[in-house]
Amino acid sequence: MNPLNRVLSRGVQAGWRWLDRVGQIVPGTHAADQFGSLGRGTSIGFPMATLMGQRSIHIGEDTLIGRNVSLSVGYGVLDTRAPERALVIGDRSVIGARCTIVAHESIVIGDGVWFGQDIFVSDASHGYQDPELPIGEQFGTHDPVEIGDGTWIGHGAIILPGARIGRNVVVAAGSVVRGVVEDHTVVGGAPARVLRRLEPGVGWVGTRGDVRPVLHGPFGLAAAAVVAADEATA
Repeated sequence: MNPLNRVLSRGVQAGWRWLDRVGQIVPGTHAADQFGSLGRGTSIGFPMATLMGQRSIHIGEDTLIGRNVSLSVGYGVLDTRAPERALVIGDRSVIGARCTIVAHESIVIGDGVWFGQDIFVSDASHGYQDPELPIGEQFGTHDPVEIGDGTWIGHGAIILPGARIGRNVVVAAGSVVRGVVEDHTVVGGAPARVLRRLEPGVGWVGTRGDVRPVLHGPFGLAAAAVVAADEATA
């Protein structure tokens, strides 16, 4: 790289870091004031993709929302019918880059919920039953979505209207989820089905009857490996 390009590159990178810092939405900024509520310690990364209907969006404390995320309520900027709390995201949650969350009536995401990237969530879809009207002009029914505390949603998953996902659920990457998902399950596929569930006193039981042990703490797997190694050498 020639010296001029090197200097220009350094300047561009420095400028982008500055934009990244001052462009994020955090409490106390003008953009944050447009939301129904934005909790202490929460940030929305720069650049944003789409923000619409912010007055009906409520986000808790210490939640991180990544770059190029769309948070949208209603059918357009002139839509005044949106509920006061159409999109609610709890405390200590993470919404990965390029996710899209589109609410019309009610999407509630609990505390400590982590999203991977490129995830789509909506509480409404299009109708199709009028054969003369373009599908995009046929509005479907609204069906609220709930995602329970502590759940992990893997990369590229799609959460369909009416999904009720329980607590501490794992949704595998690329899954399409609809209907009720019970607490403490691992689901995957399109449509998603239960791959493993927690059975008290037994462990995490797979569909073929294999069992994985219950581990505790953020480093439970590593701790179990150390214990196993000690027992092997005892």
